[in-house]
Amino acid sequence: MPINPRTPVLIGQGQIVNRIANLNEAREPVSLIAEAIQTAIADAEIASLRTVDALHVVRLLSWKYHNPALSVAKRLGIHAHVTGITPHGGNMPQLLVNKVASEIQGGELEIAIVAGGEASNSRARAQRENYSLPWPRPDSDGNQTAPATVVDDAAMNSETEIARQIVLPVQVYPMFESALRARAGRSLGDHENHIGRLWSRFSGVARTNDFAWSKNGFTAEEILEVTPSNRMIGLPYRKLMNSNNQVDMAAALIVCSVEKATQLGVPKSKWVFPISGTDCHDHYYVSNRHSLAETPAVRLGGKLACQLAEMSIDDFNLIDLYSCFPSAVQLGAQSLGLSIDRQLTITGGLSFAGGPWNNYVMHAIATMVTKLRRADDKPEHGFIWANGGYATKHSFGIYSNSPSRNAYRHASPQAEVDALPKRELATAAEAATSLVGRATIEAYTVMHDRDGKPETAIASTLLGDSRRAWATSKDPQVAASLCSGEWVGRQVTLDSTGNLLP
Repeated sequence: MPINPRTPVLIGQGQIVNRIANLNEAREPVSLIAEAIQTAIADAEIASLRTVDALHVVRLLSWKYHNPALSVAKRLGIHAHVTGITPHGGNMPQLLVNKVASEIQGGELEIAIVAGGEASNSRARAQRENYSLPWPRPDSDGNQTAPATVVDDAAMNSETEIARQIVLPVQVYPMFESALRARAGRSLGDHENHIGRLWSRFSGVARTNDFAWSKNGFTAEEILEVTPSNRMIGLPYRKLMNSNNQVDMAAALIVCSVEKATQLGVPKSKWVFPISGTDCHDHYYVSNRHSLAETPAVRLGGKLACQLAEMSIDDFNLIDLYSCFPSAVQLGAQSLGLSIDRQLTITGGLSFAGGPWNNYVMHAIATMVTKLRRADDKPEHGFIWANGGYATKHSFGIYSNSPSRNAYRHASPQAEVDALPKRELATAAEAATSLVGRATIEAYTVMHDRDGKPETAIASTLLGDSRRAWATSKDPQVAASLCSGEWVGRQVTLDSTGNLLP
């Protein structure tokens, strides 16, 4: 049966890992992204690529550019009719593939490049060594035109969360972990062993990944052991359980129509098909989530992606769940109906393969492409879940080494997500007067200083009227006390400023 010429297909992928011996070898992100694109062009066996309809770059943090996509295009001598940059979010690489695949299917584009990269390791090392990197400043890259934004973005934090300084993923994901532990009914020790084994399996996959930043495998015991190099950061997460953003990495994908792939002479052995995609978000503010142990948008978005592809979650040979922290993987697996004992990464995850800020999933998709190509004419399918914010923004992609009998399909279950229950957030003063200041902890963490000492306690509490109230404490004694025993379900007292009282 002939393939519809408008069918989108991934034809090229490139990944770059730049480990430097000294800062003279440091390369700016645009240089790494350009090399990733060159690698993708070579991977597709294209003699040359001088014009594309769109070149989109995932927003980066390690260096500032007016328009990184245009900078990359100029460096490569490629004319791009549209150059774009995304908002922040780890969901953005998959969202970009969903976007350009839909536009190719709809006849708006013929060929597009999506890419991203970071040089955070070099940047951090330069700061430590007081070294001035000879990279271009934003006002010297010659690209004064503001780049096109791919999608509208929304704030991830409420004013109250910002005022309480509850704004970092390293604070929020450990709270999710405590809520998951309580929901599962595990003891502290049993749950730590549970996530230690999970992360050990992820590190084992990274050992086999040629493009992993860290190829060191770790036992569960090594991941759980608190040492100077594996200090506690946000209870219960040791350093090895956090996303490793200090990497110099880049990745790129080339997506085009089947007609264009044929014109370019790309061998069919290189073709990988995006089958379906969905994009959605949970309630934007964590303060309003009904439960910190659930991600209903993942359930609905993943289910819809499978329905559009006419598959079930059990049909996938290859799965990569977003893995910035262990709680993210557990939330995703739980929502998608996947056993946590399955292999849920194809790269090794953000802690080990590397977490280049918003661009990890570009590497996951590139890896998916290479794995699906090796199927030896046997149909295989891959599932990607990309996550941005605090398990907030979600993008899903289903891929196959064989075309679907249908056109590429994209949709969103957002209206259904928006109709789900929310919690109201009580002010600190309201929480203090509610039931004489009594509240029940639903989730918590303790942030530790760089010496590994308990520093700040953060707790999400529920009041008798079901509203949520945030509680924090910088009292070392309070912080230390929350490091011992299970505190989810305990009643505590808050004062009128939101302090958690001893």
